[in-house]
Amino acid sequence: MARNDHPGPDSLQGEKMIEAKANGVTFLAGRPVARPEAPTVVFLHGSGLAAAFWQRQLDDLSARINTVAVDLPGHGRSDPPALESVPQYAAAVMAFIRACGFARPLPCGLSLGGAIALQMLLDFPAELVGGILIGTGARLRVRPEIFDRINQDYPGFVALSGSVAASPATPAGTLASVEALTAACPPAVTAADYRACDRFDVMDRLAEIDRPVLVICGADDQLTPVKYSDYLVRHIDRAQRCIVPRAGHLVPVEQPAAVNDAIRRFVARHLA
Repeated sequence: MARNDHPGPDSLQGEKMIEAKANGVTFLAGRPVARPEAPTVVFLHGSGLAAAFWQRQLDDLSARINTVAVDLPGHGRSDPPALESVPQYAAAVMAFIRACGFARPLPCGLSLGGAIALQMLLDFPAELVGGILIGTGARLRVRPEIFDRINQDYPGFVALSGSVAASPATPAGTLASVEALTAACPPAVTAADYRACDRFDVMDRLAEIDRPVLVICGADDQLTPVKYSDYLVRHIDRAQRCIVPRAGHLVPVEQPAAVNDAIRRFVARHLA
């Protein structure tokens, strides 16, 4: 179901999933709960991906939590252009949340999306009730060879990125949907995402965050390893950590049940 106007909670009752657009940003929404005061988790995808990355979370969590997954500007079905920095993306997502009027929003992001969520907690704290940071860090650096591969052999980059991101324990084929999303993303957009990551650094600002924060990381994550999550938890006063066994960088797809359970428990404990 596609709409150009933002549907309110009443109009979505009884619908499992909708696709809509607000403020130029396309989003998927799970069936909202009956309680309009419930938090709204706004899922933010990583570099070269799209809202559909979060399908397993939308399907499972929407019975009790308002869930929305966005195509970042320039990605998926959202309006171009893609943006050049994490602060720009944070401002765009916040404008989208305001346009929709989502109740009690908290951003939940993976990798680049986690950096955007972190930036939002710093730039718009009064408008958010908390945040969930998955496979990310306070500073992200990208190896030069990644840019070379994107620019010179994008199909090769897509094929390699899944294997590098996954845990050795992740069964073959698990990340096929993720690889398809990356393959569909224009190489220039993916490269811009990685440039935004490479410039991101808020290591000296984490003490400013005063909202509850859940930090999730795959135990086998080689791209944003556990030490990145440990740093976040040490420097964000109200942060808690969840390390997921047998998962790599793409933990929401590799171990969706564990991630969904952690999100449910976090929301119930801090935001119910």
